[in-house]
Amino acid sequence: MKVKKLVLSAENAVNLKSSRYFSPWLLAALIAASVAILCAEGKEGVIQCANLIYGGNQTSRCFSDEFLSAVQRDTTIATERRFKSVKLASDEMFTYPFAMMTGESDFHFTAPERENLRKYLEKGGFILASAGCSNKVWDKAFRREIKSVFGDNGLKKIEMTHPLFRTVHDIKALKLNHQEELPFLEGIEVNGKIVLIYSSHGLNDTAHTEGCCCCGGNEIANSLEVNVNILVYALLH
Repeated sequence: MKVKKLVLSAENAVNLKSSRYFSPWLLAALIAASVAILCAEGKEGVIQCANLIYGGNQTSRCFSDEFLSAVQRDTTIATERRFKSVKLASDEMFTYPFAMMTGESDFHFTAPERENLRKYLEKGGFILASAGCSNKVWDKAFRREIKSVFGDNGLKKIEMTHPLFRTVHDIKALKLNHQEELPFLEGIEVNGKIVLIYSSHGLNDTAHTEGCCCCGGNEIANSLEVNVNILVYALLH
């Protein structure tokens, strides 16, 4: 089963309301050809995002969905403004073009989850993963489980020169709440295309969440803009 696609005209696919962030390479791509926009089955033209349930009952409890609303404000991409909880091992996840995964404790994928994760990414899906509140235990578990699926063809550092940092917002650097180190994103490529982006620092956008203080973490302060760029990048590739 492939992730369902809807092909829209380049004119209607992304019409940024804030042109000062509109990168030349993206404008050229939109003018040159139609853009394949992934959409969830039954919600034609509306982008929906899955909040993955994995490793038993692990799931995100404080990842902000504000970036979904921000994408709709900054572009003409229509988004469902709330996450939908979806099991990683289910067929349902293949109806979502974009999924997010985060947590704050150790976990292990089941065999069906490993198989579904690989199939989902190979067949057009995209995952944004983030260690909740910069949790080191979750970071270690995620790296271990991703390696069990992709082996040595796993996470690689994404340089700040990558186009994803210029899709909507022109992001020069990732900023931590406590700038004790230089953060970066990592990604997994399938057939030369990034299909998963990971941050060991939280991309939770805690400024727009309730009941999630992340006191022990060092969150990425400009995560709202980063998440907007990641979603739009995923939809345009």
